[in-house]
Amino acid sequence: MEIVIEEYTKDRIDDVIEFENRIREKEEWGWEIDDSYLSSVRKSFDDPEFNDSISLLAYADGKVVGRIDSSMIHSRFDGVIRAYLDWICVLIDYRHMGVGQALMQGLRDRLKERNIDTLVGITASNEEAQRFYQSIGDSRMRDTAIWIDIK
Repeated sequence: MEIVIEEYTKDRIDDVIEFENRIREKEEWGWEIDDSYLSSVRKSFDDPEFNDSISLLAYADGKVVGRIDSSMIHSRFDGVIRAYLDWICVLIDYRHMGVGQALMQGLRDRLKERNIDTLVGITASNEEAQRFYQSIGDSRMRDTAIWIDIK
């Protein structure tokens, strides 16, 4: 199986919606794709606030089978820009075939081009995700994440 990593661009939104629908066929996600979601995604490609985002798609068999998304973290704490791993997902039928690793390598390559040397991610708590994160080379688990709602 050949895995091709491509940038997620506005003209690939339909490919991603098909991917997300395929995810939901086999997994519970807790939210559905609706008009509000689609509108926000479409607008993000025209909004300069998203220029620091990197989103990649893994294609196999002519379809999106995986996706990874990140954004930059600019901090005056130490004057360094890091990347934040926002999301990575691979269709169940394509897991353990190198898709996740190919997405991660594609993201690392693009971050290196931008002189970003650290990628920070919040790991999913399920066992399969934990095994994937532990298999990533040159990484280590540290710190704990907290999600705070801004109301």
